[in-house]
Amino acid sequence: MLEIKEIDVYYGAIQALNKLSFTVEEGSIVTLIGANGAGKTTTLKTISGLLRPKNGSIRFKNQDITKTAPEKIVGLGISQVPEGRRVFPTMSVMENLEMGAYLRRDKKSVADDMENVFTRFPRLKERQKQMAGTLSGGEQQMLAIGRALMARPALMLMDEPSMGLAPLLVKEIFSIIKEINGRGTTILLVEQNAHMALSIADRAYVIETGEIVLTGSAQDLLSSEEVKKAYLGG
Repeated sequence: MLEIKEIDVYYGAIQALNKLSFTVEEGSIVTLIGANGAGKTTTLKTISGLLRPKNGSIRFKNQDITKTAPEKIVGLGISQVPEGRRVFPTMSVMENLEMGAYLRRDKKSVADDMENVFTRFPRLKERQKQMAGTLSGGEQQMLAIGRALMARPALMLMDEPSMGLAPLLVKEIFSIIKEINGRGTTILLVEQNAHMALSIADRAYVIETGEIVLTGSAQDLLSSEEVKKAYLGG
């Protein structure tokens, strides 16, 4: 579904990604794990069109999207749950969800999807008129996921969904990610909680200083001594 081929990305003179290549199969959960500053968020921003690679290419469903504008990329079926949630704080829960569907013209389906989000996240239904900035961290994360779902994505990019959440909520968020994938949405997950990410993913890539240094099935990486030492506290 997604093919990243030898992309180089720079912030000014500093190279953030170096000949980065990987693929995401349709229907799978793929996780990118690595330390802070390894290039995980940069990778997602580049796929979303927020950053432009200097070299290399990005293909989505066999279409070259390397130079495509971010809003067009959303229209093609890629939506992102950004790091730090980034909800619109002075807008209501309902308005945030409507923003997720801003490219869509199928009002009936949008209303159905809104109902589906409220079924999946009953707390958002209870707080639909509340300002998003007044929600708890966990509720804001649910809202960010709900907002991304409102675009009806084929591929969802998730950046650190467990960041800053209590352990119980982390479990809940990861079971929601598995459920979303089970309903047909492909997921590319960037996550510092490597153990949780590997436990739900099909395939995994380890990124260090902008390069992929290890790849394999998530199960293989979960039992790899190298990965255990570096990322799993073992």
